[in-house]
Amino acid sequence: MEAPPAPGRAVIVWTLVLTGAATFMTALDNLVVTTALPAIREDLDSGVGQLEWIVNGYTLPFACLLLPAAALGDRYGRRRLFALGVALFTAASAASALAGSTEMLIAGRALQGAGAALVFPLSLTLISATVPAERRGAAFGVWGAINGLAVAGGPLIGGIIVEHISWQWIFWVNVPLGLLLLPLIPLRLAESRVPGARLDPLGAVLAGSGMLGVLLGIVRGNDHGWTSAGVVGSFVAGGALLGAFLAWQLRARAPMVPLRLFRSRQFSASIGAGLLMSAGMFGSIFLLTQFLQLIQGYSPQEAGLRMLPWTAMPMVVTPLMGALSDRIGGRSIAAVGMLLMACGLGWFALLAEPDVGYPEQVPAFVLCGVGMAMFFAATGPLVMGSVGEREQGIASGVSNAMRELGASLGVAVLAAVFAANGGYESPDAFTDGLVPAVWGGAFTLLVATVVMLIAPRAHRAPRATGRPVAGSAPEPERAPAAR
Repeated sequence: MEAPPAPGRAVIVWTLVLTGAATFMTALDNLVVTTALPAIREDLDSGVGQLEWIVNGYTLPFACLLLPAAALGDRYGRRRLFALGVALFTAASAASALAGSTEMLIAGRALQGAGAALVFPLSLTLISATVPAERRGAAFGVWGAINGLAVAGGPLIGGIIVEHISWQWIFWVNVPLGLLLLPLIPLRLAESRVPGARLDPLGAVLAGSGMLGVLLGIVRGNDHGWTSAGVVGSFVAGGALLGAFLAWQLRARAPMVPLRLFRSRQFSASIGAGLLMSAGMFGSIFLLTQFLQLIQGYSPQEAGLRMLPWTAMPMVVTPLMGALSDRIGGRSIAAVGMLLMACGLGWFALLAEPDVGYPEQVPAFVLCGVGMAMFFAATGPLVMGSVGEREQGIASGVSNAMRELGASLGVAVLAAVFAANGGYESPDAFTDGLVPAVWGGAFTLLVATVVMLIAPRAHRAPRATGRPVAGSAPEPERAPAAR
């Protein structure tokens, strides 16, 4: 049987442009709101606890709905669910911008998180279904560069918007982009699904509610006390529900997450390293952005500009590393990237003083930026290449859910280390807490490096042949040819 024709360059470019634009929009809102919190507090008269929920209201539904979203995409069509996610995120952005109270803003953020949960994992499967295997590393490199830039550039973009316009515009900017994407998605993206895919409603409920319980415990631990009844109860309930989820997956005819995936050392190591990377890096970013503003006296925009040696790296390095992963595999690239991030954080910890000059910080910014770029370039091909075609959707969902869990865990744990050793009373007190917390982030990234090295060495992607792969999904429906 002859192989189906390979997709043209225009189809691949459209896929990268549309999935990249949508995921940039959703990834940006993970951190862009942080620099707007002081303005929101003043405008809406929000309390400290309410400000935390403006952030957590996005991350909780995002993390909890990633797995069900991936399964729904496999069953009903990835392009269809991707478009639904973009539409929901766009509408929720408008609702957030129009919010006249903190409660309305938190509700809008929760809807944004639900829309992002549909967009993020399905973007990877749409790319994987369209791009030939021998070029996926480069494609995932572009995707990783866009998302790395969004995550790292969130504080800068948010600072510029808040300083020169108003906090509402951090949400309004999503609306024209979303409205532009919606008609292009059905015209330029190829539809793909897993034939015969069945839903696992009980698994979805157990996984989502279990993740919610664990995340609630994490985000409330510092404020309510890690041994308080509410926090301990959240962990116990979440752990019990996740245990029930795992037990059900072993019995279910069509499990949402086939546990056999974790027999692959490459898959398990990539997932574990991703969780640890998010914990160490984003927990440190949470404190370092405050250091630049509160201790060094920079405005949000000035702090964001001074982080450009970090935030600009993904756009330069990730596409190059993605193409290199097609040749040598992603394991070494991801491990070196996390090692560089650990070195960058260690550099910060060694020089952190209230009056440290900006030039001394630049090498640390560069190391963290290059390392993050290498990690994002390599992990997409590693995760997607470790499972069959039929399971790539759920593999993407698991990977993103674990990273989101890691980010929440890292912020909570490193903030607890900071509070135990210092505080906001004075610049010296802040750095007393910052140093051990950032060392904790560096150590976490070193552990992540070791975990990644457990994965077997991946080889160059095989060239496409006319022989179908057993158990793989058929060729996706093609989008109309780009003119």
